Amino acid sequence: MEYPIFQVDAFTAEPFKGNPAAVCLLDGPRPAGWMQQVGAEMNLSETAFLWPHKDGFELRWFTPEIEVPLCGHATLASAHVLFETGRAAAGEPVRFHTRSGVLVARRAGLGIELDFPAVPVVASDLTDAARAALGVSPRYVARTPGEPLREGNYLVELADEEAVRGAHPDFAAMRRVVPAGVILTARAEGGAYDFVSRYFAPDAGIDEDPVTGSAHCTLAPFWGARLGKGEMTGYQASRRGGLVGVRLGGDRVYLTGRAVTVLRGTLLV
Repeated sequence: MEYPIFQVDAFTAEPFKGNPAAVCLLDGPRPAGWMQQVGAEMNLSETAFLWPHKDGFELRWFTPEIEVPLCGHATLASAHVLFETGRAAAGEPVRFHTRSGVLVARRAGLGIELDFPAVPVVASDLTDAARAALGVSPRYVARTPGEPLREGNYLVELADEEAVRGAHPDFAAMRRVVPAGVILTARAEGGAYDFVSRYFAPDAGIDEDPVTGSAHCTLAPFWGARLGKGEMTGYQASRRGGLVGVRLGGDRVYLTGRAVTVLRGTLLV
C-alpha cells in the first residue's frame, strides 16, 4: 500500500518556523504498532494519521515514542492539508473524532481555528529533584488532570519573560524524575502578545516542543483569569517560535494559527 504524507509547519506562516508535523492520509484504520513505527520513522514531535469517518475524519497522534491523547499543532496541520488538497471544503467545518472527543477545525481568515477542550489546573508542587532538573525558581506550580495515555502536565509560572526564555533544563534528569510534560510560562513584557511559554516533554521523547497547541488549552484559562481577558495571543519562545491565538468559550478553548506545507510525498509500505 502507498499513502500520501505531508510535512507541515504549524502555527506559523513561514517555512521552517513554528512546529513541524507529519500528516499521513489513510483509507482506513491501521494497527497502533504500525502507526507508532511510522511516527518513529518521521521523527517529528507528532505524526497525525487521518482516515474517513461518516461524520468527518478519525484522527490519532503519535510522537516518536508514544501515542498522545491530544495534539494541537498536528490537528492544525491535518486541517491545513485537508483544506489545501480539497478533501475538505474551505467554507465548511471539519470534524475530527479523537480520543479527546470531537474536535472541530474551520477556516478563520488566513488561518484555521480549532475548537478544543479547556484543560484547567489545580495548585501543585515540584519535588526538589524536579526543580533541579528544570533549573528554575517557580513563582507558582499547578498540574492538569491525568490523561488517559500519560500523566498530566505541570504548569510552572516564572517571574518574567526573560526567565522563560533563558531556561536550560537538564533533559536527562527530567526523564528520570519528571514523568510528565512541563509548561513554563510568564506574562509577556511587550505588546505583541500577552504571555510566553515553552514546553518540555522528555518522557514522551520530545525534549522541547517548538509550538504546543494542547498546552494552550491550559494556558488560555490560566492567563485569562489572571489578565481578565477572553481573547489573547501566546508566543511559544522555542528556537523556532510560533504564535497561537486563543479565545475562551466556557469549557472550550479556540486556538487560531496559520500553517504552511513544506513537503509532499508518498509513504511506501
